[in-house]
Amino acid sequence: MKSEPATAEPAGSGPNVVKSADRALVILELLSRGRHRLSDIAETLRLPLSSVHGLLGTLVHRGFAEFDPTTRTYGLGLKAWTVGQGYTGHRDIVGLALPLMDRLAQRTGETVQLSRLDGTENVYIAIAESPQPMKLVSAVGMRLPAHAVGLGKALLTGLPQDELARRYEGVELESFTANTVRELPELLAEVQEARARGYAADDEEYIIGCRCVAMPIRDHSGDVVAALSVSAPTPRCGPNWTEETRVPLAEVVDAIEQQLRR
Repeated sequence: MKSEPATAEPAGSGPNVVKSADRALVILELLSRGRHRLSDIAETLRLPLSSVHGLLGTLVHRGFAEFDPTTRTYGLGLKAWTVGQGYTGHRDIVGLALPLMDRLAQRTGETVQLSRLDGTENVYIAIAESPQPMKLVSAVGMRLPAHAVGLGKALLTGLPQDELARRYEGVELESFTANTVRELPELLAEVQEARARGYAADDEEYIIGCRCVAMPIRDHSGDVVAALSVSAPTPRCGPNWTEETRVPLAEVVDAIEQQLRR
């Protein structure tokens, strides 16, 4: 699985944007997805080679990036991990959810995933793996386009329709399979339907051979703070799989929400 690459925001396109700092942060976002050569970073982010070289030199000097002279590639440095550990925004919900996720994985026999929304991306923050040999493989920290996965669409139900439309204005909806949502009006309609029925579904929209049912998790104020899903290989999904899986998933979501309200 992979997510779309980051792109550099043009200088001056946002309030109080410092061009060099913005570019350095976008480089870090790209490095979080894997190691890259200098030329590949410049090409992917559409930045001057000389600027990228200087920014990488600074990031390496400060320990946020590292350079491997053997492969001539750059990757994240230890300082990036250290700073990342300071973010605690999702730790409470992960701590509450993980024991329940483990039990749900055992009960359904399938992989259970918890995620949050970042812009238009679905970010996995906790995973309880299926006990079966054939299962969905993903990882904490992985980012996927929200429009193409059930978890993402469940998260999008927390946005008002006008905010949803604004967030996707000018965004190309990448197609991964024949079932992927391709147009904004279609996405808006799917999110509205998911909002009305209380869950979102993914029928081989990101990966052929994988299905998913997902539900938003709301805090004490009613805001969507995360989403939880059960994903399974299509061959194990019978004709009533979504409905049968939705019931135990809803029970776990309700249990998490009750704890969040305490």
